[in-house]
Amino acid sequence: MTYASKTKVSVEKTRFEIEKLLKQSGASHFGFATEPQLAVIQFILRDRHVRVFLPLPAADEKQFKFTPAGRAQRSEASRLEAWEQACRSRWRALLLSIKAKLEAIREGIATFDEEFLAHLVDRESGRNVGHLVIPDLQQRNANINKSHGPLRLGHSEVIK
Repeated sequence: MTYASKTKVSVEKTRFEIEKLLKQSGASHFGFATEPQLAVIQFILRDRHVRVFLPLPAADEKQFKFTPAGRAQRSEASRLEAWEQACRSRWRALLLSIKAKLEAIREGIATFDEEFLAHLVDRESGRNVGHLVIPDLQQRNANINKSHGPLRLGHSEVIK
């Protein structure tokens, strides 16, 4: 079952909760933007520009056109409600993710940069660090000679 699959909390209320949570953590310079299948939240926290992309489902996806069993076609009102529910669920999951990151930072489990690294904006390129690094990492991993053996915990990588 999807997280918050039955939530009735509106997207607008969740966005407000995210902004409030971030402000309580010292964030400033907020921005929200949406397009049909994507929402973006931006803020400044600890002198870092953070941009989080939230993929949203398309209203015309098959999962919304048909009932969960996939046998009967939904009415237009039912289709719209199912799509709105999925959007509300995604926003609640984003709030949970941000809460978890901030709590991990507070508890010393991770640093701010470790928790938000993929979402930090590289000021030189204007792109998210994750968008810059992940394709290269995927390519490097695909090219590794399989004779290197299994992955190991790298105690030398632990930063104290």
